[in-house]
Amino acid sequence: MSYQALYRKWRPSEFDEVKGQDHIVTTLKNQIKADRIGHAYLFCGTRGTGKTTVAKIFAKAVNCLHPVDGSPCNECAMCRAINEQTSMNVIEIDAASNNGVDNIREIRDEVTYSPTEGRYKVYIIDEVHMLSIGAFNALLKTLEEPPSYVIFILATTEAHKIPITILSRCQRYDFKRITIDTIAGRLTELIQRENLNVEDKAVHYIARAADGSMRDALSLLDQCVAFYLGERLTYDNVLEVLGAVDTSVFSRLLRAVDSGAFVEAVRLLEEVVIQGRELSQFVTDFIWYMRNLLLVQGSGDLEDILDISSENLAALKEEAEMIDNEKVMRYIRVFSELSAQVRYSSQKRVLIEVALVRLCQPSMEGRQASIEDQVAALSERLGILERRLASGAFIASGDGGAPLGGQGNQGYPGADAAGNSGAGVVYGAGDGKNALAANDRTHLAGALPEDLKAVIGEWGRIISDVPMSMGIMLKSAQVAAGDGNKLILGFAESMHKAYFDQEAHRRELEKVIAERIGKSVAVVPTLLAPEKEQSNDFFIPSKVNLSGVDFSFEDE
Repeated sequence: MSYQALYRKWRPSEFDEVKGQDHIVTTLKNQIKADRIGHAYLFCGTRGTGKTTVAKIFAKAVNCLHPVDGSPCNECAMCRAINEQTSMNVIEIDAASNNGVDNIREIRDEVTYSPTEGRYKVYIIDEVHMLSIGAFNALLKTLEEPPSYVIFILATTEAHKIPITILSRCQRYDFKRITIDTIAGRLTELIQRENLNVEDKAVHYIARAADGSMRDALSLLDQCVAFYLGERLTYDNVLEVLGAVDTSVFSRLLRAVDSGAFVEAVRLLEEVVIQGRELSQFVTDFIWYMRNLLLVQGSGDLEDILDISSENLAALKEEAEMIDNEKVMRYIRVFSELSAQVRYSSQKRVLIEVALVRLCQPSMEGRQASIEDQVAALSERLGILERRLASGAFIASGDGGAPLGGQGNQGYPGADAAGNSGAGVVYGAGDGKNALAANDRTHLAGALPEDLKAVIGEWGRIISDVPMSMGIMLKSAQVAAGDGNKLILGFAESMHKAYFDQEAHRRELEKVIAERIGKSVAVVPTLLAPEKEQSNDFFIPSKVNLSGVDFSFEDE
């Protein structure tokens, strides 16, 4: 006898062998035992979950001469005839290729004849959603009032395409996706029967790659075993056959993206391409990895749900402590969009590289991105600047007041090859011409009222000298001269005021102003009352005289 594929060889022949659909199996067995058998059933669910298999077992059970607990005995003449596909009582129809009115009329004519043996004639119509409207109409009357000896079992993966008039005449059963543990258990059982040598880790990966389909899992196992025939099938072997990527690559890629190391991220992608991995699967697996990371950040006690080993869970927890969950959610959104695009694209690698640029350099997130991505990108950029401020690397503008927002290879807006801002210099680093030495700034004279008026008059130019993130906060501010050398900033939003309540941010702005006028100014942030916000007598809006500066995320 020629070789038979595993999914055909080990197709369940009785209800007890069906895995992952206990809610359906129990109901059907109870109906058979109580002799409460319906005349029309609709089996819905994704591919490979057991719809046709259960339909065939049910057809045997209702005709079995000696049923055992509602399940067929597989030994009587009726069971053997159905197993050998020689029974005239079970008729299988593929609606994808027999979807016309004439095909259904043939069924309507046949049902008038009672079975020659057994109790029931069972019609199994697979992919029933492929029937034409005329065919559904032809089936309707027969389905509504069939002879007492006829049972219809309709199977479909797209129940929403079936007319409601058909749905209302059937008992509907939804087949669930089979869990990874259930698939892995079934695979282990069959591997032992086949005397195969397969690593447990490989079995679990195949079970996860099957995406809830037992048939897909058996097909993947068959494919991997055939490639390494006579050898031990390991996890690495499975990755090689299926074109998948080891999770360690995802960890390295995530670290590279989080640190803004675009070159390192592209090199990792190059490794994946050279190894011949499937890029669509790579994107899907990376999303799955980040999903696990997000769940770990929510709660560390999820080993059963995540279905990963203790070693991988420990590594995932370590990763979760190093990256902010808002970043992870943004990464998932970007790669989810990419997953839909890359599936049918002929330039998959280019699309992935563009996505990596978006992740590594948030300042490149354009206005075409969603509001959530724009906000997340801005949050990342603010976080980067705050870390640099905390480390003592303060950014100021250069001589020409160059526009902000250039791209650097450190992932910071405007960073050059050395990691410095393309818009200026780093205080305390190098010999920047406009940077005031710390000891010089401490001896600056305080600003006078006329100096503060000059600051207000030059406010647009001053805003152009500050880092982009600070410029965004100052964009809606109103400015006024206070007592002594105090410069009062009025904000309508408490979030903007809170930004300058932080000493590091105030000091940064004061340094920029000091470089402009040569005198020290004390910035005082305040929250405007609604009535004061609308008054132009005291405060001067900072949005005037911006010298052509275009801040990101400006309203259309």
